[in-house]
Amino acid sequence: MRVRRIMMSVLAMAVGFGLAAFAERGDDADRASKNGRTAAEIGGVEVVVEYGRPKVKGREIWGGLVPYGKVWRTGADEATTVELAADAHVEGEPLPAGRYALFTIPGESEWTVIFNRQADQWGAFGYDESKDALRVTVEPRSGEHVEEMEFVADGSELVLRWERLEVPIDIEAEG
Repeated sequence: MRVRRIMMSVLAMAVGFGLAAFAERGDDADRASKNGRTAAEIGGVEVVVEYGRPKVKGREIWGGLVPYGKVWRTGADEATTVELAADAHVEGEPLPAGRYALFTIPGESEWTVIFNRQADQWGAFGYDESKDALRVTVEPRSGEHVEEMEFVADGSELVLRWERLEVPIDIEAEG
């Protein structure tokens, strides 16, 4: 019985040390898609976007890896989040300040952009349409090749750039 307790203690310490070492390396250490963060003033609103950054790696992205007509987490791993520091208009529609999961439904000629109130979730597996705060439609445009997905601020636009596609989302401060 005493040997069993000693073995369990040793095992517990080994697991504890292993978890501590993993925590020190950070969340990004073992991810194929590294985390990205964009913080900028867009259209007079402070915006923070946090997302996983998948790579093209020679794959067919649009209509392939990312199918048309289906809800996409808009990145890799956890759902992409967007935080607005103030009330805003997105594509002319009001959206209160707050933190949202950002989902999209890609299409060949238009995309649906979704701001969902359940910000913390893994991918789009738990996506619940009843928690949508806003849905807008945008038109994608051609761009230069971007190997690793990114979000950039460009005036009053938050722009998703990946592969040879750009998806602009217009954001303006309310008022």
